[in-house]
Amino acid sequence: MIDRLLLYSAYAIGAGLTIILLRYAWVWWTRVRPRVPELHREWWSDCAELGHAEINGDAIEITNVRDFTWRSSKDHDVKWVTKNVDATKIKDVWFIIDHFHRLRALAHTMISFEFEDGEVLTFSFETRRELGDKYHPWDGMWRGFELYLLVATERDALHLRTNVRKHKVHMYRVQSPEGKDKALLVQLCKRMNELKVRPEWYHTLSASCTTTIVSQVNQVTPGRIPFTWRALLPGHAARAAFKLGLVQDWGGYAETLQKSRIDENAQAWNGESDFSHHIRETLPPPS
Repeated sequence: MIDRLLLYSAYAIGAGLTIILLRYAWVWWTRVRPRVPELHREWWSDCAELGHAEINGDAIEITNVRDFTWRSSKDHDVKWVTKNVDATKIKDVWFIIDHFHRLRALAHTMISFEFEDGEVLTFSFETRRELGDKYHPWDGMWRGFELYLLVATERDALHLRTNVRKHKVHMYRVQSPEGKDKALLVQLCKRMNELKVRPEWYHTLSASCTTTIVSQVNQVTPGRIPFTWRALLPGHAARAAFKLGLVQDWGGYAETLQKSRIDENAQAWNGESDFSHHIRETLPPPS
């Protein structure tokens, strides 16, 4: 009798799960799939403009680089600028992790290119949010946001996270084969140009900040970053990057993790000196 009841219970659970899965499949097919990403909506000011890169040999001109001055998350001065860089003059590439949530697994990742003349540009795959919308990982699973590649100054993108939002932020020096820094910069610029013409959907798992960076790195160096579950949980991306030799070893993983933290030093910035130079003062020099 007990065995029969357990069998009926298993059948009931299985039937319930099947109904739920069919319901979600119906919702996806009839309501989510027909949605089309758009270029022209009423966007929040921090993602209102789309960047574009003119690539002429090694010279790259990037328009609509965000350079906001943030006083709070809602109070800021809007400023979009044009930057000219030489792809052969990259001094360092940096991998940045913003731990914005109390759950360590949830984080935002970015890439910064530091040039020999002191210019630093941050590339950040984000959600492009329509006015009134607020990011949520669940909405990102259902075509709730367009994919947006922000190019910004660190005084904007990093200062917002370290000083305004008071997040814990880590910065790691990237190790890459010779010539791949330039190739990655060019690849990201091309990706930005593609999104300006042909919008795509953001997806919390398959087209997020980290998974999109991984895809771009693998475009430059196929197989450089194998699939890992840590790419789906960006808060754990540092360990994967360290194990794969993607970032510089500053004395073992625990020591590297400690030395890479920049938010405490960033909060001591006087507001007048060069922000990018200031946050690097406590980071180890190149090996």
